[in-house]
Amino acid sequence: MNTVFDAVPDNPYLLLTPGPLSTTKGVRYAMLRDWCTWDPDYNEDIVQNIRRRLTALAAKNADGYTAVLMQGSGSFSVEATLGSAIPPDGKLLVITNGAYGKRMARMAAALNLPYTEYALAETEAPDPEEIARRLKDDSALTHVAVVHLETTTGILNPLEALARAVKNAGRLLIVDAMSSFGGIPLDADDLGIDFLISSSNKCLQGVPGFGFVIARRTELEKCRGNARSYSLDLYDQWREMDAGGKWRFTSPTHVVRAFYRALDELEAEGGIEARYRRYTENRRLLTAGMAELGFDALLPKRLQSPVITSFLYPNADFDFTGFYSRVKERGFVLYPGRISQADTFRVGTIGDVHAADIIRLLDVIRDVNTA
Repeated sequence: MNTVFDAVPDNPYLLLTPGPLSTTKGVRYAMLRDWCTWDPDYNEDIVQNIRRRLTALAAKNADGYTAVLMQGSGSFSVEATLGSAIPPDGKLLVITNGAYGKRMARMAAALNLPYTEYALAETEAPDPEEIARRLKDDSALTHVAVVHLETTTGILNPLEALARAVKNAGRLLIVDAMSSFGGIPLDADDLGIDFLISSSNKCLQGVPGFGFVIARRTELEKCRGNARSYSLDLYDQWREMDAGGKWRFTSPTHVVRAFYRALDELEAEGGIEARYRRYTENRRLLTAGMAELGFDALLPKRLQSPVITSFLYPNADFDFTGFYSRVKERGFVLYPGRISQADTFRVGTIGDVHAADIIRLLDVIRDVNTA
């Protein structure tokens, strides 16, 4: 049976990466028409609708939150948040156990923000008691920033315990939920998150082009005049967007419309809980099958997320570049490793990826390994 989606070509391979990721034909089809950034069909019916849906996904009690969309990759939204949320007399504690925590520290340095770093190994989870101690010892610290899911290794940081330590100390919490929001259940209000940051092209399964910040309204109000950047002023972007859905500068209209479609597809799947179950089953099949093929996971199961898994090279002679190319020829794109402690590569289990795809991947890897 022919559908409108038949005009959308199939991808030559499946992206098993943490984003950009493989999207559905419906999401790609949504980008096939143009939109006017001034028209209410776009601003009211699409942009404002997306903002309302994002806050509802982030918190059951969503009234105290608002969503601000920001052009660029997710890192632009992270930098906008750090540069706008920290007041002139504030100080930031950045928790780093991977590349994206370290990126926040570099942003803080570039913005000339007073900050200190709680640095850990890439395979080590932060200790809530250590965070509590640091906050107690340094009364100047006003904000804590942490990456929920570090795709450097696939480690899932213990957000609930970390948030409790921050809230008990009376500090504000900034969470980079780039690779977890939409695929792992959380409630920003229950956790006490003040600024939650994510992106269109991760677990919500849109395409790259914008990020977003789901912020506590009372704290966002305090950001007025704080921004260290004109274009990355989170407060000014919010005020402009709140007035009718207009972005301060040209918005990525096609990407935004595709994201609207992606939210529809999330609802049709059964919401975040259903997507989390699919991702978790993908990861379970992957790690079990890879172990049978001689590939051990880098992290213990208790630290592993359902989004991306790091695997150790099976032996000293393993040639990842050749392995990657042969697997790609058979329809799957993997991800290089990114840590200094061990030779690894990564396999994502998010996007339009299902159990049957993981089983096909394992068959391909078995064939490649024995060829």
